[in-house]
Amino acid sequence: MKQPDNLPLEERLTCIRETVSQNAALAGRNPEDIRIMAVTKNVPAEQVNQAVKWGISFLGENRVQEYLEKRAYYCLSSGEVHFIGHLQRNKVKYIIDKVDMIQSVSSLELAEEIQKRAMACRKAMRVLLEINISEEQSKSGFFESETEQAVEKILSMSFLQLEGMMCIPAKNNAEASFVKMRELYDRIRFRYRGDLNFQFLSMGMSADYSLAVREGSNLIRLGTAIFGQRNTGGK
Repeated sequence: MKQPDNLPLEERLTCIRETVSQNAALAGRNPEDIRIMAVTKNVPAEQVNQAVKWGISFLGENRVQEYLEKRAYYCLSSGEVHFIGHLQRNKVKYIIDKVDMIQSVSSLELAEEIQKRAMACRKAMRVLLEINISEEQSKSGFFESETEQAVEKILSMSFLQLEGMMCIPAKNNAEASFVKMRELYDRIRFRYRGDLNFQFLSMGMSADYSLAVREGSNLIRLGTAIFGQRNTGGK
């Protein structure tokens, strides 16, 4: 659901919550089970704090340097910060003790680096597997066929807590991506039900979150829907 760019942030959030409730009802779900994450890329800290003031308790960070520059200005006393962007292994050390979760674990090499850094600072890191559900070469993440092996490896890493999965859908076929993702999530959660505490199926962004809610997402990652169009130039 596209919001007019001149709508105040509070009204945007009201519209988003109404949309979530409507689509949850269509799927027979409890809307309170669906978390709304504010994606903060290119958003000034004061705007982020305004979203927090109106009830947002999950922040999604895409860029290490941008987050490090803004985090001291955030007023997030009881919320969570998740890293959701592409994470280079040499940047893990800068955020390992500054985020609550890393959603974008897209390779075993990255998982091993997170394990090493988490062990060094004696902090268990909560993580999600990033799944390349549409198996596009331009995207990072595990293919569906690689998921069980990845889960097995991460289960052997004592400082990683695997709590679910995240994905970005195929550009032109989000519905099929979300259906496959939910099926994979349910299959892995059942297969490893004695070993894992799966809590998060992170899928759905500003353009497709209604569909994601209907297909089972319980964490939607919204940037434009909350903050409007932003300047996305630069790094």
